[in-house]
Amino acid sequence: MADTVADTDLKQTPLHDLHIELGGKMVPFASYSMPVQYKLGIMGEHLQTREKAGLFDVSHMGQAFLVGPDHETTARALEALTPSNFVELGLGRQRYTVLLNDEGGILDDLMVTRSISEDEDGRLFLVVNAARKDADYAHFRAKLPDNVKLEIVEDRALIAVQGPEAVAAVAAHAPAAADLGFMSAAPMEFDGIACHIARAGYTGEDGVEMSVPAGAAEAIARALLADDRVEAIGLGARDSLRLEAGLCLYGHDIDDSTSPVEGNITFCMQKRRRENGGFPGDARIQKQLADGTARLRVGLRLDGKAPAREGAEIALPEDGPVIGVLTSGGFAPTVGAPIAMGYVPAEHAATGTKLDLIVRGRRLPATVADMPFVPNRYYRKPKS
Repeated sequence: MADTVADTDLKQTPLHDLHIELGGKMVPFASYSMPVQYKLGIMGEHLQTREKAGLFDVSHMGQAFLVGPDHETTARALEALTPSNFVELGLGRQRYTVLLNDEGGILDDLMVTRSISEDEDGRLFLVVNAARKDADYAHFRAKLPDNVKLEIVEDRALIAVQGPEAVAAVAAHAPAAADLGFMSAAPMEFDGIACHIARAGYTGEDGVEMSVPAGAAEAIARALLADDRVEAIGLGARDSLRLEAGLCLYGHDIDDSTSPVEGNITFCMQKRRRENGGFPGDARIQKQLADGTARLRVGLRLDGKAPAREGAEIALPEDGPVIGVLTSGGFAPTVGAPIAMGYVPAEHAATGTKLDLIVRGRRLPATVADMPFVPNRYYRKPKS
């Protein structure tokens, strides 16, 4: 998880001093100094998020806007680079998507939000991965039409609050947060501070991600951490939470050689885009949608207690040949057992298939399992 950048070269988020004060164990990550854990430890932080609420500093992520003369122009410019439907994205709605290269490989995965205000039509808000933001920004600048511009946001922090009590804790300061549905967003005030809050996250739990002024980030974090329901959570638990939720980590579970079909994330492709194409690598991706693909990302449950990590080989049982590799793996605190994700040939991807994971020369029995490993608890607004 850590980089190899020297500490003196690392960037700091607006919450850096607070992390130190809270006893955060700081590590290099995506060129930033980031907390991998606090005093609760990774296991404690993981369970805290599943049972109550956890606060995550994700200010290292990239925030930017695509800006064009109207919504359709901006949306079609983004559709030329991704396989998702943005023309029909509703006001105040958010969508997960992927940037594609010419071969249909994934350059990054990102979140895109359309403003709830018609006065801001023509603007789409992007949140991209920290390790990819410079490459993403260069890609956008090279590929966007002249009438759509990229505006990078430099003066904002990003705070995620996740868990079954997360929204209630945030709504104590920003009451409008309680009215949001999953994958919706709106501007609102947090204790009088103008913020942009989306009901989404990376843990499989209900919760929000808050884009806030950098100068106000510490005050907002302190206000939330003063709530008995909320604890600070580091990168270690963030990783185990997203693994239990079956969510991809870019550069590990998906990369520029992986198509959305192989990565098992075709939910990011809506019907019009699947059928009509018009995105990079559409010939490859549409063929895979129609005919299947040679390999697929699958979930795996290990039979014993020993975990298998990224890079472990996947083999057919009974001394069978190696057929794939793990891209993520570890102990799942909520499941109480080790789990993993990796790529196998499609003919071995069915739920219930028995496989072996090779760890330090030992074969550990495993079974292909449905994902998510823990049921998602995203909030769905009741239909009126």
